[in-house]
Amino acid sequence: MSLEINVRISGEAGQGVVSAGMMLCRMYKDSGRHIFAIQDYMSRIRGGTNFFQVRAAAVPVHSPREKCDLIVALDKDAVAANQAELAPGGLMVLDKQKYGIVELRERWVDVPLYALAQEAGGTIYANSVALGAVAALTGESFDDAAKAARREFSAKGGETAEKNAAAARKGYDYVSGHIKERLARVDAVPHGCDCLLAGSETLALGAISAGCKFYTAYPMSPSTGVMNTVADYAARFGIIVEQAEDEIAAVNMAVGAAYAGVRSMTASSGGGFALMCEGVSLAAMTETPLVLAVVMRPGPATGFPTRTAQEDLEFVLHAGHGEFARAVYTPGSPEECFLAAKRAFNTAERWQVPALIMSDQHLAESFTNIAFPDQAAEPPDRGRLLRSGADAPADRYAYAADGVSPRPVPGRPGPLAAADSDEHGPEGHITELAEVRVKMTGKRLHLKLAGLAKEALTPTIVNPGAKTMLCGFGSTLGVLRDACAAVRDAGFVHFPQVWPLPAQAALAGLQGAVRVLTVENNATGQLARLLRRETGLEVTGSVLKYDGRPFTVDEVTAALERGD
Repeated sequence: MSLEINVRISGEAGQGVVSAGMMLCRMYKDSGRHIFAIQDYMSRIRGGTNFFQVRAAAVPVHSPREKCDLIVALDKDAVAANQAELAPGGLMVLDKQKYGIVELRERWVDVPLYALAQEAGGTIYANSVALGAVAALTGESFDDAAKAARREFSAKGGETAEKNAAAARKGYDYVSGHIKERLARVDAVPHGCDCLLAGSETLALGAISAGCKFYTAYPMSPSTGVMNTVADYAARFGIIVEQAEDEIAAVNMAVGAAYAGVRSMTASSGGGFALMCEGVSLAAMTETPLVLAVVMRPGPATGFPTRTAQEDLEFVLHAGHGEFARAVYTPGSPEECFLAAKRAFNTAERWQVPALIMSDQHLAESFTNIAFPDQAAEPPDRGRLLRSGADAPADRYAYAADGVSPRPVPGRPGPLAAADSDEHGPEGHITELAEVRVKMTGKRLHLKLAGLAKEALTPTIVNPGAKTMLCGFGSTLGVLRDACAAVRDAGFVHFPQVWPLPAQAALAGLQGAVRVLTVENNATGQLARLLRRETGLEVTGSVLKYDGRPFTVDEVTAALERGD
């Protein structure tokens, strides 16, 4: 028995790499393993070399590993592209005849994937043949593999599902009868974490649970998964989903719907968010709740459209011209994505400000098994939204001790609900008066920011007082957990919210540490700079990665052990 196994299936776009990966996830999850799975794919519809990597373990795992115990190559290019990632004692499954390979290297396993697929009905079934082969090589039952195949293809009808299960049988039987190599079977422990979800899915589900009724966006990787998930449930929950003509239209639609009293949301990645910045300022000036997700990828410009980064932290903190209050959430897991969405809607409406949620390709598209988050958490708080126009005050932007004025829904009986993107007085009409400008800036910025700071989420602090403390935000949560569990005298502080930054809680968590390192998927140490600016803390150093790939637990563990 083994504690974990790391399996990668690799091939070109169009060969069913993702379908194969999802079948592996379900097979291991349903048989009692915890899983963490990542996708690595090029920005193309066909061709290239992509992979889907599944880490299955007897205990919870939260990040990828460097080396793979088993690699399945669905084409010849995948053999060469992945050879260096094979762990000592690992196996590489390939189709010797199909790929024109003359001689097998040590630890290569020849499985006629495509001949077996042809027997099952066509080469399109090669990925399901591979599923069966993996099941046999890793000691899994065929029933679990067949169940996973049927589940993956159930939407295409019973006949297709059964053909894929039959293809998996061919791969399973071939390995059972012809291949002597085996990998140790991973211990199975009942875990009750039966939902297989990625960050974009739980972010969307959190928005739905929060009562979002209007979602608009222009598709941009890797944010599109949020829109796709909301669209999947739109009819069931009465949500209008609008694919806008561009990001400028999307953010202004979201602001308009929120102004009319509807919980609305939009999302984009860095380049699209750049176009949205004027709309963010509009929401701030008109004190209209805005929920906006920024799902990061490497830039500048088009950058790496399908890869991951944490390069936009400082951009999001300062996006939009002018000075105004905002909240910025940085969830680190699918569970936190769900709660961040719900909290963002409450914050946006309670304080009448933009509430931004930062994610990235790694968090958005990595799958793990979880217990479904508590839907009762973060019950809806619509702040000072007035449902009856009769209750509306004469002044929409009346001064208030906490900066938050009653918010009438326009079009209802009662006083006119005026709003303006120019500087305005309490009644909502344009002003040029200096003293009004000062008071309204204090209302929008200082008073609201003070209130937001009191509600800021407490950082996750593990093993405070350890010799080495790591700091991270967003998607690094998983690798911080796994690395600190593997190394003695190491702990971490993770920020699920970076603005307002909970400075005192952060300093308390880091007290007594000899070394403080930030772990960031960017080139400049943006979290380190934020900590210095807001707390005065000068970190010892930063572990930075900016090649478009997520951190592996091995990389961060190595940094801890060598004293970076």
